[in-house]
Amino acid sequence: MLIVRSPVRISFGGGGTDLPAYYQKYGGAVLSATINKYFYTVLTKRDDDKIQVISSDLQRSEAWQDIACMNIGGQPLDIPLAIVKHLGIHTPLNLFLASEIPPGTGLGSSASVCVNILKALAVYEQIPMSKRDLAEKAFYISHDVLGKAVGKQDEYAAAFGGLNYISFHQDGSTSVDPLELPADVHCEFQNNLMLVFTGASHNSWNILKAQEQATRQSTGKTVDSLHQIRRLASEMRTALLAGNLKEFGCLLDEAWSAKRRVSDRISDSRIDHLYQTARQSGALGGKITGAGGGGFLLLYCERDCQPKVREALGREGLRELGFEFDYQGARVLVNDPFLDDDGRCGLRWTLTPCYEEAA
Repeated sequence: MLIVRSPVRISFGGGGTDLPAYYQKYGGAVLSATINKYFYTVLTKRDDDKIQVISSDLQRSEAWQDIACMNIGGQPLDIPLAIVKHLGIHTPLNLFLASEIPPGTGLGSSASVCVNILKALAVYEQIPMSKRDLAEKAFYISHDVLGKAVGKQDEYAAAFGGLNYISFHQDGSTSVDPLELPADVHCEFQNNLMLVFTGASHNSWNILKAQEQATRQSTGKTVDSLHQIRRLASEMRTALLAGNLKEFGCLLDEAWSAKRRVSDRISDSRIDHLYQTARQSGALGGKITGAGGGGFLLLYCERDCQPKVREALGREGLRELGFEFDYQGARVLVNDPFLDDDGRCGLRWTLTPCYEEAA
């Protein structure tokens, strides 16, 4: 049995500049952190010649033969199918997929799914794959194989984990720079963040597709706003490294205003109302996670003001999600050949003899 998990992420600034349509012309940058809410893949062997995928989130179960001959487009379980086909997996196995976060909530869950399944299959099939390999292959499968309008930030976040400033260069390369904050600044920063579910999920790919088309025009409010978003992500990084958390909160508010100008579909009257309610109750800044349109409301709010914000948003029917940062990224939790008598598992185990002490 093999169990792998990968985290989802919260993005503070720079979202949208990780789309190829933008960074291939101008270079992009995102400031983000992964959190301790995870996607899991449980892999077990089968005795027949099929590959079965069971998704608890989508409440679907499918089993296939000859995946190499299948047309993946339009399949509800297109991500695991595309990965199996891309890697050329023929080994009969079961993949059980489950998440702590529902899909469509702006926390990069689709990328976490892709990175996680890739990690599980690579370990099981003994395919060498670094964190960078995981991120790049996951992006390739989503963007090139499945044709989805996605950026690179979510795949890199899920693969690497941590609080990072991720730069996307015009030549297609990517740099991951971890932010190492003093312990007291790190603690205060994490404690001053709130994540509140708006109650609405969304299809971010439609929003990103429209944004990508607007970006290719090279002029207009979309590109101008993305330039500002990229600059503000850099300023947020500087503020955090300097321990200036109040400035970070104000920059988060400024970045949300710029983000709303990228597309009319990023916010709506309900989201605007919730955000203003949080601000009036004491939050310094915030944003909708992901591409917009729904999901979680991320807020920067000092601890003394949080009870008032919590009460105000509670009257609106919103629920808060507690979290901490994750610094491990995609990782194997269990790789045990004895649980289901699978000789492919546990190949990295090192067994050492244990001698009883003399009486």
